[in-house]
Amino acid sequence: MSIRKPQNYYHETYGLTAPHTDVVEMVEMHGIKPCKVLDLGCGQGRNSLYLADNGFDVTSYDLSPNMLDTLTNIMAKEGLRNIDVKQYDINSAAIEDHYDLIISTVVMMFVDRDRVPAIIPDMKAHTHSGGYNLIVCAMSTDAYPFEGFPFTFSEGELQRYYQDWEMIHYNENIGEMHRLDEHGNRLQLQFATMLARKP
Repeated sequence: MSIRKPQNYYHETYGLTAPHTDVVEMVEMHGIKPCKVLDLGCGQGRNSLYLADNGFDVTSYDLSPNMLDTLTNIMAKEGLRNIDVKQYDINSAAIEDHYDLIISTVVMMFVDRDRVPAIIPDMKAHTHSGGYNLIVCAMSTDAYPFEGFPFTFSEGELQRYYQDWEMIHYNENIGEMHRLDEHGNRLQLQFATMLARKP
């Protein structure tokens, strides 16, 4: 069992973005215990590495070989064995296994819009009863319209997909992207953030 590292260890050591605040809150505030988790669109692995350090058994899916190479290189350097890395196109909506927890943070806005009605039911179907889905995705609303991504949620849309699940946490708050606007400021958008539990 590896010694738990500081939350920002991989950011400070390898230059990765810090683990998403909602992933950290899910573990530290909502009390989600170590379990079998799928990181859907893991990127360079910021959330996968954080969860692995906290005892989770992680499967990390991403389409980009370069992103996955970064993650596997860090795993090798750190001697991590509880992350299984696979190349996967989220648009295929073909998750192979079943999980206690599936997370997708600031990833879904890059999928094909017409695939979302297949992607979310696939996530739900591959979650064990009593398990959780955590989704964070940009929105486009009247107050914060944005057309810069292939897909954004409208108001209440994500919540409607999960109306048959227990809503642990849901908001549509304003957040910042790492992307800059035309004035050099971090882009402000509305985000749908949801942690829901399958009956």
